Amino acid sequence: MRYLDPKADLTFKRVFGEHIDLLISFLNALLPFDNPGDCIVEAEYLPSELVPQTPLRKNSIVDVRCRDNRGRQFIVEMQMVWTPEFQQRVLFNASKAYVRQLGSGEAYELLQPVYSLNLVNTVFEPGLGDEFYHYYRMVHVEHTDRVIDGLHLVFIELPKFKPQSYSAKRLAILWLRYLTEIGDNTSTVPADLMADPQISKAVGQLEESAFTEAQLLGYEKFWDAISVERTLVGSAERRGKEIGLKEGIEKGRREALLATARKLKAMGLGAAAIAGATGIGEDEINKL
Repeated sequence: MRYLDPKADLTFKRVFGEHIDLLISFLNALLPFDNPGDCIVEAEYLPSELVPQTPLRKNSIVDVRCRDNRGRQFIVEMQMVWTPEFQQRVLFNASKAYVRQLGSGEAYELLQPVYSLNLVNTVFEPGLGDEFYHYYRMVHVEHTDRVIDGLHLVFIELPKFKPQSYSAKRLAILWLRYLTEIGDNTSTVPADLMADPQISKAVGQLEESAFTEAQLLGYEKFWDAISVERTLVGSAERRGKEIGLKEGIEKGRREALLATARKLKAMGLGAAAIAGATGIGEDEINKL
């Protein structure tokens, strides 16, 4: 038996966009709920007309959105290739979902929190070591126990996740293992994953035989697009480094010439002679 990767658009939406029980389990396991009473009990998918639209969507992003029985909204997104503007886009979408809760003339106390859970298949915080779970919310700078409830943003760097380094809830570990250990080369799923009924159900949604030929073609095209995007991003980064290096060399060379020109001028050499020796214009030498 062959399984598909759960991080692709097709598979992610089949698992979390068609099975509300799996989505609830996933959210309860990975969102920062401090109290048992905060857990999601029931939820419904948001109608498409209520889902905040994102301009310039790329096919490297998949998302599922729902609302629970308390009115809280949840946005789940998978970002396959990290881009610097992604965090701002996440904040924009969460803010838009928060604002759209109220109709004209409705009271502000009706507003409920919006949680945005973002799974990133790239390391984007290398300076934070092995930390892969990043939780953002509005807190008082000096008194961090003072919180304005409203927007909760969570980013998870999947490549950093290691089961032995994560001491959170058992189900959170299983869901993260589900996302990181199952891929196109998987033919046998570890028994401890299959032992959990929810994870086992989610694994079953990935069986290649359950997809049509057209769906599998779309799946392959998705990964081709991701490969192209990663190549473009890598090329742009390399090009940027090359340009930066060239500019740095040119800047260093010019600073050295200016330093030489200052020394020659201090020695009493004329501007014309200094210009001939350094290539710097006489007008600029006179201003030194």
